[in-house]
Amino acid sequence: MSEPTQDNISALEEMRDEALKGGGIKRVEAQHRKGKLTARERIDLILDEGSFEEFDMLKKGRGGAPGKEKSYPGDGVVAGHGMIDGREVFIFSQDFTVIGGSLGEAHSQKISKVMDHAVRVGSPIIGLNDSGGARIQEGVDALAAYGEIFHRNVNASGVVPQISCIMGPCAGGAVYSPAMTDFTFMVENSSYMFVTGPNVVRTVIHQDISSGELGGAQVHTEKSGVAHFSFPNDILCLREVRKLINYLPSNNRQKAPFLDLSDPVDRTDPALDYLVPENPNMSYDMNILIRSLLDGAEFLEIQSNFAKNIICGFGRLGGQTIGLVANQPAVLAGVIDSNASGKAARFVRFCDAFNIPLICLVDVPGFMPGPEQEHGGIIRHGAKLLYAFVEATVPRITVIVRKAYGGAYLVMNSKHIHCDINYAWPSAEIAVLGARGASEVIYRKEIKKSQDPEAILNKRMDQYRETYINPFLAAKRGYIDDVIFPRDTRYRLIRTLQFLENKEVTNPDRKHGNIPL
Repeated sequence: MSEPTQDNISALEEMRDEALKGGGIKRVEAQHRKGKLTARERIDLILDEGSFEEFDMLKKGRGGAPGKEKSYPGDGVVAGHGMIDGREVFIFSQDFTVIGGSLGEAHSQKISKVMDHAVRVGSPIIGLNDSGGARIQEGVDALAAYGEIFHRNVNASGVVPQISCIMGPCAGGAVYSPAMTDFTFMVENSSYMFVTGPNVVRTVIHQDISSGELGGAQVHTEKSGVAHFSFPNDILCLREVRKLINYLPSNNRQKAPFLDLSDPVDRTDPALDYLVPENPNMSYDMNILIRSLLDGAEFLEIQSNFAKNIICGFGRLGGQTIGLVANQPAVLAGVIDSNASGKAARFVRFCDAFNIPLICLVDVPGFMPGPEQEHGGIIRHGAKLLYAFVEATVPRITVIVRKAYGGAYLVMNSKHIHCDINYAWPSAEIAVLGARGASEVIYRKEIKKSQDPEAILNKRMDQYRETYINPFLAAKRGYIDDVIFPRDTRYRLIRTLQFLENKEVTNPDRKHGNIPL
């Protein structure tokens, strides 16, 4: 075999240098002026130093106007694999400085190769999106290229974690790839997502609106629920992706990495005995309980600005990653509405797909009433959460902290939908209705005849609480496995996780269920 000539080496070095320059100094400077990093700078920041191995650096596609075609090495995307804290991940980063990061056939082939390798070896996929969309010059080939990526998104779902970072424009059909991934990050003031842009909106419905107002980070993290996280800049965004990866397994055949934070298993917190107010109508912050329970008080909340009446996120107990779902009494009294249902259901299904045990902290007065919720399909949305919990085969533990009323009690991982272990605090109230609502129905005639209706109602409410809704009645029926002291909750959860570690479930043989989407 002949050795490479000096000419060949020089040609290779020249092509590599051209690829490393991206779209050139001026376009790189323009990217920096917008407060954005380049594609390669982002990869260097998110991966362990020196770990990146690139695929298809010299691959070229089509670009430019007809008759003025010009191709670029790399075709507007940097793709390959590297390490995050010593664990393999696959990554692609669109380069806005090269043909606007537009997606054509070669561009798509590079992304598809990375996704295929990720599924084949069982490692997470991270996509850094910064693209003007489909490359118009390639016509239907560009659309076909998107289809290839969508197909792989679906096939990778539930097999390896998929994470999308929107770090610039993402519009039209391009938005559907991030929408099918597990977690979406956005950068404030420099990223946006929408199916139809401001110009189309202006033409069709005659409304002037900016890209940020239509599909910016605030819109998608607070209103639509499309994105899970938003950060002020690229650096903070990518650092948080590294943090998320550390909670997750590499694929659906593994368990999440164990991390010992030297937090004693038997640690108690006497302050929890006084967390729940004596007045059942008073609120408190569920985050106090969550951070008290978790190792090192570390909690990574998912969609913290969307559907705030329910809390979802990752933490550790005894070094083991857990997925936590909790009602938030400090927001709308912790009721479940349509947005909360969808948010929690998707989180539960992710945890189940990737072998992450589920812990549910319950303080729920019911589902949100009113015509707006009913007309918006709260029955269908609430059924998503119910379906997700029933379908989950990972260890499932519930702690009823205070209120657990009506259908919402059942939906929040109750014993009756085959939760593994259900605990309750002494302050728990489990019933079809709260004390006031139930007393107004049961003792309606007596209250109506009384000269002092309020006094009679209060008396009957006290009787109802003692007779019907205290947790000891449910414990006698076997619906609660134990009534525990609040201060001991952490220890009881860790011990329960330990004995549930090898849980196995046999489900009916079927292609898949039909979740009420």
